[in-house]
Amino acid sequence: MSVIEDRLKEIGLSLPNPSAPVANYLPAVISGNLAFLSGHVPRNPDGSLIVGKLGDDISIEQGYEIAQQVILSLLSSLKVAIGDLDRVNRIIRLFCMVNATPDFSQHPAVANGASDTLVSLLGENGKHARVAAGMGSLPGGVPVEIELTVELKN
Repeated sequence: MSVIEDRLKEIGLSLPNPSAPVANYLPAVISGNLAFLSGHVPRNPDGSLIVGKLGDDISIEQGYEIAQQVILSLLSSLKVAIGDLDRVNRIIRLFCMVNATPDFSQHPAVANGASDTLVSLLGENGKHARVAAGMGSLPGGVPVEIELTVELKN
């Protein structure tokens, strides 16, 4: 098992089974030493979508946990694409889209669920550039969608 996966266990987390794409795209594309991960959304253990809107029926704390769940899904897809998460050199950029009511303003607090998890796993190499943006809706009514750009070791 990889150092990163050992660290996941230490902090009480695990990778979910990767979800298959629902359209004509790839979950991850490798180009040179960069991995570009498509937007991932939160799912229940049975594979159904977690739905809701921040500022309405999803709290900031729940949003944080959902963003953490989505980053684990992204890491699962990344593992499939590269074979071993220890090939990750650093996280370059995280784009967190938050399905929120017009008056909701705590998008960064939701995105922290993903960012904090990456830093817990990778230390300084988990720190990244980030966008935390509010959206009027997201596919399937999910509360959070995240895409990720990762630099791989040579």
